[in-house]
Amino acid sequence: MGINRRRVAFHTLGCKLNFAETSTISRSMPTEHFERVGSGDSADVHIVNTCSVTETADKKCRQLIKQLVKRDPEAFIAVVGCYAQLNPEKISAIKGVDLILGNNEKYDIANLIPAGGKNSVAEIYSRELTAEELFRGAWSAGDRTRSFLKVQDGCDYKCSYCTIPMARGNSRNPDISTIVGEAGKIAKEGIEEIVLTGVNIGDFGKSTGESFIDLLKRIVEVKGIHRYRISSIEPNLLTDDIIKFAAENEKIMPHFHIPLQSGNNRILGAMRRRYKREVFADRIIKIKEIMPFAGIGADIISGFPGESEEEYEDTYSFIESLPVSYLHIFPFSERPGTVAAQLEGKVPYKVKEKRCKKLISLSGSKQREFMEHNIGRSEKVLFEGLENDRLITGFTENYIRVEYPWEPSLSGQAKEVTLTGIAPSGRMTINMITTKNRL
Repeated sequence: MGINRRRVAFHTLGCKLNFAETSTISRSMPTEHFERVGSGDSADVHIVNTCSVTETADKKCRQLIKQLVKRDPEAFIAVVGCYAQLNPEKISAIKGVDLILGNNEKYDIANLIPAGGKNSVAEIYSRELTAEELFRGAWSAGDRTRSFLKVQDGCDYKCSYCTIPMARGNSRNPDISTIVGEAGKIAKEGIEEIVLTGVNIGDFGKSTGESFIDLLKRIVEVKGIHRYRISSIEPNLLTDDIIKFAAENEKIMPHFHIPLQSGNNRILGAMRRRYKREVFADRIIKIKEIMPFAGIGADIISGFPGESEEEYEDTYSFIESLPVSYLHIFPFSERPGTVAAQLEGKVPYKVKEKRCKKLISLSGSKQREFMEHNIGRSEKVLFEGLENDRLITGFTENYIRVEYPWEPSLSGQAKEVTLTGIAPSGRMTINMITTKNRL
């Protein structure tokens, strides 16, 4: 008689890095013992990969865990990742949790899930990370369109508001040859696009004596991968060489996500960021000089302790003056153990909310302006596999989401299109470019 396989469901919260790591954890689960099912299905084992970047992220983690316990009361519940690294005791207080693993231990989960049923008390394996922590590689699979490839982990920056160095340790990475080998494995899966991800990928090479530009030059040589995206890179680490190489190599997408956090230099100093706003502006101008249609996103934290109305308006005006394509807006979230948590001048919640709403509106205006600037242009779109209201969607090289009447044969395909307008959905409409159109 064969072994009864246990049904295991994965739930991922947070960043692209977490999605890559969840996929790798999934591949580590022996198929003779575990059968992967969807996150919405009933399962014998639920594995929750958590985020702890904000207080809201912590809350979402707790809510999801409680929902799973209620939905599948007999299931084995394992909680891993950043929240499990920073606050294992809070998670263990949730009745029904069986296993808690930090960021180092989560890769050993297949060996730590017992063959029997639930634990009477949650078992915790979550030790403090050290500077000598090994890099654990990861990449996502299961999506025909793109894969998130982890090239770096940890951070040596000590921004005053951030717990990531505590959750993930010091900056570290594998050597370039190892990453090129991983990209080759992804290519064999038939995936068209790789998103290079990490905590601070511009810092790549610290542990191997290499650099991020060295990585880019090698990885574009991998056969079978036609598109690479740089997930997020600090403005002070986005060098002229990186921008120039992206402009010259057709495999590097003309799309940059650059965390700004504040457009006011005093607030940047209080945040312990490693640049002034002039550096950010210079990078935007440099990109647009040689890639005028490049998509550029930015992160903004609003309501940092001590941020006055004038300093907020300074940030707003600064962003308004620059040709960015979209913004990710976050209200300041006080994280225990950080320098910012001890700062005076807390901004009231309603004030933070008002400032965020205004910045979100600015982001919408910037995004529409960017799309209007692209109307009439030819672009290559990589189509995704899900049907959405009888539409298929995908992204242009410069990160504009488009829509087209549902055609399943387009799934996972890259096609040349003309951008024709903006749909009520906020996506762009397109016409296909065919050989006949070209004549």
